[in-house]
Amino acid sequence: MSEREKLALLEDMLELDEGELSAEMKLEDVLQFDSMARLSLIVLFEDEFGKKIVGKDIDGFDTIGDILAKMEE
Repeated sequence: MSEREKLALLEDMLELDEGELSAEMKLEDVLQFDSMARLSLIVLFEDEFGKKIVGKDIDGFDTIGDILAKMEE
């Protein structure tokens, strides 16, 4: 899956328009990244990538790129 496709998954999850996210963006600057988005991210990882992540993993994410990198692991 390409980086653009992964970004599109995150944009869809956060109900953002295509192209609004970039790998360099800090999560603190993404207003939609709230507690519900954190739960949605856990589900997204399991459904799309067959990976389990927990709150501790999410707490370690600083940028969108950190999430993308975890998708690659």
